[in-house]
Parts: sequence; structure tokens; C-alpha cells
Amino acid sequence: MRLSRTTLPNLPSSIARPAYDRQACGVGIVHLGIGAFHRAHQAIYTDDALAAAPGNWGICGVSLRSPAVRDALSAQDGLYSLAVKSGGGDSYRICGAVKEVICAPDDPAATLDRLTDPAVRIVSLTVTEKAYYRSPGIGGLQADDPDILHDLEHPKTPKTALGYLVEALARRRARGTPAFTVLCCDNLPNNGASLAAVTAGFARLRDPGLADWITANVAFPATMVDRIVPATTDADKDSAAQALKLEDTGAVVSEPFTQWVIEDVFPTGRPAWEAGGALFVTDIAPYEQMKLRMLNGSHSLIAYAGYLSGCTYVRDAMADRRLAALVGRHLAAAAATLTPLDALDYAAYGAALVARFTNPAIAHETYQIAMDGTEKIPQRLLVPAMHALQHGQDVRPFAFAVAAWMRYCLGRTDDGQSYDLRDPLSARIGAVIAPAGDAPGSIVNTLQGIGSVFPAPLVENDIWRAEVTDALSGILDNGMAAAIDMEAARTGATS
Repeated sequence: MRLSRTTLPNLPSSIARPAYDRQACGVGIVHLGIGAFHRAHQAIYTDDALAAAPGNWGICGVSLRSPAVRDALSAQDGLYSLAVKSGGGDSYRICGAVKEVICAPDDPAATLDRLTDPAVRIVSLTVTEKAYYRSPGIGGLQADDPDILHDLEHPKTPKTALGYLVEALARRRARGTPAFTVLCCDNLPNNGASLAAVTAGFARLRDPGLADWITANVAFPATMVDRIVPATTDADKDSAAQALKLEDTGAVVSEPFTQWVIEDVFPTGRPAWEAGGALFVTDIAPYEQMKLRMLNGSHSLIAYAGYLSGCTYVRDAMADRRLAALVGRHLAAAAATLTPLDALDYAAYGAALVARFTNPAIAHETYQIAMDGTEKIPQRLLVPAMHALQHGQDVRPFAFAVAAWMRYCLGRTDDGQSYDLRDPLSARIGAVIAPAGDAPGSIVNTLQGIGSVFPAPLVENDIWRAEVTDALSGILDNGMAAAIDMEAARTGATS
């Protein structure tokens, strides 16, 4: 028997369930990119908001690629379980905030109809960094990308989130319908302003007047989201079925920690997300920088060094004493690049991150985190590296993490097994790195010359180049596992 509206009463009494009338709750939010992270994060906050202050804030989830989530949730009336996993055991709850799911490639007209519905007041997104078509390192729209060109030529059948946003806003403008608020929940630097810039840039290629209208009428609040949500496995679904006594093909899992910091700019209203613990602020930048440089930056170190040293999961990397010590070194170096603020305790945040990464119940794959490196490393590693250089701080932690990424770009493990880089610049990386062979200096020069990933001041800095080249030499000469040991011993990070 499967989880659904009719089987919901059959759940064990220990399973938390929606504490509001779902039937009376209309759709007021469209979420683009309804993957596991959204269902374990923003949808849970919305579920709590609806319980505290019921209203028309149900979610229409939109998949921009696969029909898998639509097929799983539509058969369950949008219901699914979240398992919160820790060393102390698992707890389950049923989320009811998702009212419907659309697969955009299968039905672009229905997607645009929902986006233009006057009842929809917020459109949120978790589509990963690469789906915003920003030029790496410098921002701005990649106007020559084939998907962008397609959406400009075929506005009624777009492929991208930007295409859907701009077409929907164009229709709302033409009909005199108020604009919705656009809420980016991805790890872009200054994500609200970044999304506003590429949205207006896309619109300007269609109609300068539309771009001006969007700039004047559409709010793009900045956000910072934080929760570790690994990909759901068959074992996770089996565990959910045992706990629920029902089949749940939409099950998701997460760690206990969750955080959502939001710039409170919602001209047409919002749910009471603070009921779920969301923090509304006027300046999100300190929280964003803390998360990008500390959590995401150390995650990138773990992903590349961990994957290449045989660690399947983050928890495995943290079980390696030397690699865990390098993570601690990286967290301290990243914290040193942040502006001291009374409201934020960076040391405590770093200690909490170590505990979260070590959680034995969370199977977060290093290979999953490693994808899309050219989209991630600028804000996670390169920006703090420049700050460290400018302020006379130790740049080695960032250089080692970048060297680990460069070694990862070779596409093979130390024993010769190949893997897919899963990066938007994979083809270009493969084409330019082959002639470099295994010469560290050539690899560094080649990869630092790709597109606009690496900022010129960093590329031209002799200290930076020497540190990255030295770190990469150690990795190539000795293998990643031995290089981690040597790096920890070299820096004294051995405990």
C-alpha cells in the first residue's frame, strides 16, 4: 500500500503529519527544481508555516528535466516523508506542502499557466549553479549558450528556468497581473542580485521594455540555505517503508541541522516561514559568505581529496584523521577571511560543521559534491584565496583544495579508473588538459586559463601559482592519500 491522502490515517502514531487542512490550502508558490534538497528544506519550512498560519501557500513543484519526481509524488497526492538521520536514530515526518508537480518538458504550457496564475505570488528555485547561465567567475548572462538561444527563439517552449521566468513575467505584464517574487535558493554569490541580473539580461535580449519592467517590479530577495541532503537510496526507501508501514517512492533524507536566512523583501506577501525557524534579516551577506567559504569550501576539499583517496562518503573522509585535520585547517583559514561580527561565532560554526560532516547516519557522496566544480570553486575557494593574499594570511589551505580539484580534472583515479567530471566545462577541460600531460606547472597554467573561472589577480600572483603548483606536484608524485598525509604533516595539522 502506498502513501497517499487516503492512507495517511494509517500511519503509526509516532509519524508527524501535516497539522493543517491541505484541501483548503491553495497554490501560492511555484518551485522550479523540485529535487531532494527542496523537499527536505524549503518545503518543510512551508509545511511548518502552514501549520502555524494556514493560507494559500501550497507549492506547485516543477521539474525542469526528469518526470521521476512528478511520477512519484503525483501518485501520492504530493505527500512524502522526510527522514532526519543522526547517530541517535531516525525520525520521520510527512510533508504536505507540495500540492502538485509538473514536469516542464512534458507540459510547458501547464507550467507557464501555473506561473501566470494570479494566485502565485512567489517563484522559488533550486536548480544548481550552472542552471543560471552565469559567466563563470565574472557573472553576467551567457547569452550565446545554446539553451538560452533556444529559449529566445521559442519562448512558449523554454528549456531553462530563466526562459520560464521571463516568459511568465512577460505574460503577467501584458495581462496587468502583479509580478511574483523570485526567490533563489542556490549557492550563487549574492544570489538575489545575481538572479536579478541574468533575468533582466535575458529579458533585455527579448524586449528592453520588459527588462525595465522586471527591474522596476520584481523583487529578488537574497537567501542562504543550509542542510545536508544526500541522494535518496533504495535502502532509504526501504527504511521509510518499514517506518511508515507504507510505500513512499518520494522519500527524502537529511541531517538534523537546517538553516534558512532570508532577506525580508516580499511585496505581495509570504508564508510564516519563521515558524519553522527561518531567520529574516536586512543584510544576508555575512551569512552567505560564512556558508560559502566555510561549509561549501571545506565540502569541496572533502569532495576532491576524499574521492581521490578512496572515500565514498563525507563521513569516510572525516574518519581519516589526516584529512579531517586538513578540513579543520581549511575551516580556520576560511573563517579568517570573514569580517568579525558579534552576531556570528565562526569558531562555533566550524565546530558544528565538523560534527555534521562526521554524522555516521548521513551517506553524502563525495562524487555528488564534486560535480560542477567550475561553477562552485570561484566563490568557495578563489574569492577567499584572494582575500588571504591581500591580507597576508596563509593561502596554502585554499591552494591545496584547488590543486585537489585540478587533479580531479584529469578524470582518473590513482589506479587508472576513469570517471565523468560532470561539469558544464567538461569538454573544454578534457580538450585543454590532455596536452599538459602530468606536468604540474602546465596543468596549473592550463586550468587557470579556462574561461573566466580564475580571476586575473589570482592567476598573476606568483605566491598563489607557486603554492598551487607545489601542492599539485605532491599529489601527482605521491598519490592523493599519501599527499594528504604529507600535507597534514607539513602544516602541523595532524590531530
